[in-house]
Amino acid sequence: MARQKKLVAGSITVLGAGSWGTTLALLLHGKGYRVNLWEYFPEFAEAILADGENRRFLPGIPIPESMTITSDIVQALSGATHIVFATPSHTLRAVARQVCSTASFNGESVIINAAKGLEEKTLCRMSEVLGQELPQPEDRIVGLLGPSHAEEVSRRMPTSIVVAGTDQNLLEEIQAIFMTEHFRVYTNTDLIGVELGVSLKNTIAIAAGICDGLGFGDNTKAALLTRGLAEMKRLATRMGGRDETLSGLAGVGDLIVTCMSRHSRNRHVGEQIGKGKRLKEILNEMVMVAEGVKTTRAAVKLATRVGVELPIAEQVYSVLFHGKNPRKAIRDLMVRKAKKEM
Repeated sequence: MARQKKLVAGSITVLGAGSWGTTLALLLHGKGYRVNLWEYFPEFAEAILADGENRRFLPGIPIPESMTITSDIVQALSGATHIVFATPSHTLRAVARQVCSTASFNGESVIINAAKGLEEKTLCRMSEVLGQELPQPEDRIVGLLGPSHAEEVSRRMPTSIVVAGTDQNLLEEIQAIFMTEHFRVYTNTDLIGVELGVSLKNTIAIAAGICDGLGFGDNTKAALLTRGLAEMKRLATRMGGRDETLSGLAGVGDLIVTCMSRHSRNRHVGEQIGKGKRLKEILNEMVMVAEGVKTTRAAVKLATRVGVELPIAEQVYSVLFHGKNPRKAIRDLMVRKAKKEM
């Protein structure tokens, strides 16, 4: 276990009552922290309170009456020493602006980002978005990220993730706050590599799903994950991340779980495309957000900007947004000019 220390925490606010936000709130509440879980829509907050569980996103997991659930942002932020952003990546900036304009917001609170993705218009990482919208200094914004399906964490299945930032002392504080005997947290000072790793793997997961939908086998999946990881490393290191970070939980770890799991929303999108469905139809049928769709567009733009080649991501982009036949996309990857592996 992590070195235990005296923690200074008034209350912890979790913004976003999706599956992951709800799971993190339950984990923290179970450790004895005073937790406020904020849900944007009042009717959904009321439904969670009435049902005693989050039936839309985390069915079957009981929520104790002693945990505060509210759609009142002022109430949610009151007394918060730590604020966890667990919203979809495309809503993060809007929520951050709302937080910053709220009277009860404490500009000294520690900011913990749990959202994965790249902002489509600006190509910013999530910590950059928060840094632009909130008054907290850079070292007070961290990312809690890694291979962690809420469906499993909420049922206390052993899970390991990473808390990343620039201040090692703060990272150890967050590590101790979240760590339990079933939820192991490692620290990493490479926030760039961690954020890019957990974002880019979603694009590769869509490709993995396409292969599943087309009926391809284990050989295909092994090649895809390996070469997908190479693309992730290529872009992350060009942006200032460390190669070894992408070999850890936020890289290969999150890549494995997202490309292989039945819980993976991004893999599901790809699988349905491989079976012949159109993207709009798939997204309309989904309750949860598949972050990889918007991230794919942002990743290809970012790679073009910095001069990095992402063959898999480019083919996924063509399939998603230009209607390219998935089988032709796979073939075009296979018949590219022969190259050295390393």
